[in-house]
Amino acid sequence: MRRPRLVSPRLWLRRMSLRTRLLCLSVALVAVGLLGTGLLVTTALRDYLQDRVDDRLVLTGQIAARLSPPSGAGTPPSVRALSVLGDTTVTYVDDTGAVRRTFDASTAPPGGGPDLPRLDRAAVLAHGGRPFTVPARDGEHDWRVIALTQPAQVLAPEGPAPRGSVVVATSLEEVRRTVTKTRNLSLTAGAALLAILAVAGWFAVRSGLRPLTRIEETATAITSGDYSHRVPELAAPHTEVGRLTACLNQMLGRIDAAFRARAQAEARTRRFFADASHELRTPLVGIKGYTDLYRMGAMPTREDVDQTMTRIAEESARLTRLVEEMFLLARLDEDTEGMGTAREPAFALDLAPMDLRTLAADALHDVQALDATRPVTLTGPGGGKPATAPAYADEARLRQVVTNLIGNAVTHTPPGTPIRIGVGTVGRHAVLEVADQGPGLTATERARVFDRFYRTDDSRTRATGGSGLGLAIAHALVTAHAGRVTLDTAPGQGCTFRVLLPLPDPLDDRTADTRT
Repeated sequence: MRRPRLVSPRLWLRRMSLRTRLLCLSVALVAVGLLGTGLLVTTALRDYLQDRVDDRLVLTGQIAARLSPPSGAGTPPSVRALSVLGDTTVTYVDDTGAVRRTFDASTAPPGGGPDLPRLDRAAVLAHGGRPFTVPARDGEHDWRVIALTQPAQVLAPEGPAPRGSVVVATSLEEVRRTVTKTRNLSLTAGAALLAILAVAGWFAVRSGLRPLTRIEETATAITSGDYSHRVPELAAPHTEVGRLTACLNQMLGRIDAAFRARAQAEARTRRFFADASHELRTPLVGIKGYTDLYRMGAMPTREDVDQTMTRIAEESARLTRLVEEMFLLARLDEDTEGMGTAREPAFALDLAPMDLRTLAADALHDVQALDATRPVTLTGPGGGKPATAPAYADEARLRQVVTNLIGNAVTHTPPGTPIRIGVGTVGRHAVLEVADQGPGLTATERARVFDRFYRTDDSRTRATGGSGLGLAIAHALVTAHAGRVTLDTAPGQGCTFRVLLPLPDPLDDRTADTRT
């Protein structure tokens, strides 16, 4: 038969809940404290009562030593009067320890009286008049005993007399009963107090661990997918539980933000692939359609073939431009994600000293070339006279940014809408802005205007929609220059795109030849 496996105390403790362990530990500590206090009190009480008995015993012994052993039967009144301690016996012995007379203060001494050892004169002198303890004859309790020698003149006043001693014994039964009663009372009161403290401790521990229960509930809610759940603040911020709650809520906030950001990134990625697939499919479908028509012989004349090849070339150019723009954004994203790491950038800028006034002047001519009927002016930022705007940048990439901004203003505003190009400095930034007086954008459109493949009119035509990557590329290129692009717009108030680049350090040797 297989013997049952015993569980070790350590494993048993591990299986207990934290609440039960804390309660057991608290109860055990209180029990040890109560037992220690009870033991100390009973020991001190016994010592105190025994000292009182010893004081009276010494006094009784000294008086009895000055009395001569009475003759006759019974207990003489003089000896009975010495019994101030209750159950007391007085024994007179000679120098050899032989008992001469014994008197009991009570008719029946408890326990049959003290079991006295042989007390000759040497033994009496060895005790030195100090009380000592002997058992009762039946062994139930103890007696306190004092042995004193008697003066010779007390034994025989008229001449030489034999020497002797007196032994006085007092029962400790009353002391034992008092100490026992006190101990029992202490144990009963301690047990009742321990029970009350155990019940109160259960509720106290339960209340104290309530924040941990809330943390458990929060963790369960998060496990089920509710990342917005937070731990309630049930304790003061300066306490351990309060600090733990604050740290957990901060961690949960970051986790929630990370999951939200990941969800938004995944949504943007899905939308990006959907839009990119559509944009790539449109020119590819056109090219395939024209080639199918050519193979089927639907172009009998040379003129038809030339028109078809022209359309194929236009769609191919559009496809090439779209792929290049997507590749440029991918390389810029790779540099942004690897920012702060010691590696070669995927997209290197050819930085050199320059002045944004050059780009502003060229942008003025670009607008006139795109729409000669459209009014265009060159001013400073927000108006006034144009001013120098030195920068340390890649001029070719900034031209691409300005071209996209100009193309966006011309494409998305009615013909004849005025355009203003501003250049100068504002604070510690070189500024180039492109402003129009078109229909403007709503707050929702403004929030998404720099998103990839986003078009305010949801058009897929090349005339009005474009690829939807121009502003995204402009934003990415300016960010790569450690600058930023802002947009001020409102419905009916036009749009003002503003490019801000940090001014170069005048102490930097690379800016010494900045063009003016």
